[in-house]
Amino acid sequence: MLTSKQRAYLRGLANPIETILIIGKGGITENVIKEADEALEARELIKGRVLENSDVTPMETADRIAESVNADVVQVIGSKFVLFRQKKKESQFTLPKKKAEK
Repeated sequence: MLTSKQRAYLRGLANPIETILIIGKGGITENVIKEADEALEARELIKGRVLENSDVTPMETADRIAESVNADVVQVIGSKFVLFRQKKKESQFTLPKKKAEK
């Protein structure tokens, strides 16, 4: 689970990246899930978009894909969403530290 500081950091990094995952009329299929999983494995941070002719909302889409591929939803704005899944080893992202629990 990401903290608000980590989300803010990732939102800034996601701004310039291209949208690589597009959800259309077919909705969320196994191919979409597989494509998202592979993209997260390669890039860690991906941006997706839900077309207007789709039956699912961007928030639903982001939540369902994130749950399926064990990722975090960074943000959902309009028709676009950003997902993040950090690699266990050799991650290209250094997230801000979480506060120590009392």
